[in-house]
Amino acid sequence: MIKSKKIILYLLSIITILVFWQILALLINNQILPKPLPVLKKLTVELANTDFWYHIYSSLIRIIAGLFLAFISAVPLGLALGSSQKLDKIFSPLIYISYPIPKIVLLPIILLIFGLNHLSKIILIAIIIFFQLLITTRDSARQIDNNIKYSFKSLGGSKWQYFRHVVWPAALPGVYTALRIGIGTAVAVLFFVESLSARSGLGIYIIDAWGRADYITMFVGIIALSLTGIVLYEIFDSLEKYSSKWKNLEQ
Repeated sequence: MIKSKKIILYLLSIITILVFWQILALLINNQILPKPLPVLKKLTVELANTDFWYHIYSSLIRIIAGLFLAFISAVPLGLALGSSQKLDKIFSPLIYISYPIPKIVLLPIILLIFGLNHLSKIILIAIIIFFQLLITTRDSARQIDNNIKYSFKSLGGSKWQYFRHVVWPAALPGVYTALRIGIGTAVAVLFFVESLSARSGLGIYIIDAWGRADYITMFVGIIALSLTGIVLYEIFDSLEKYSSKWKNLEQ
């Protein structure tokens, strides 16, 4: 029942967007904003094109790899900082100083070090998502009630068991929230990076179409990139519901 309602809401949202798009295109009456029907027709044609799928594959690999690198580096550190006041006091000044720095300005340095291949784009995405995951995970681990800590210790639980059975489950919803937010950031960063230094990917696909004034193809790329982010968002949302069943029971 819940899934069917969600599908209906998605369909209604899509219809609303298409109607608004059609009205706006009629009002503007310019080829810069094509009507939705020609764009959807072009999308169906491109879906049969292997080159188009290669662009999707390249972008998807970069996003997933960047999120994975950020996850394996930020989450363990965030759990450790959230569980230890001493560690948090040591690392907090460094986090507060480095977090506000716009990481996108590091792009020239990263390109010089790692080149124009997949790795440079993955590294930049990972660096940007790292801080979102780190801070959210740390704050989630901090929120554990001290009474729970004392009760667990009184039962003879080890530090590893405490992390596994208390800290990790408590922080997991926050981690998934950060990942979902990070997807939007990763897609935006990916578009910027691919538009400057890539031979494949939806970013260069969109910019190439824009440069040729092929606005229908440009919107096809925009839709594909948006759908990529939506699919990843839904995957993480489903994973959270599966791995945090206790949270669903409380609601």
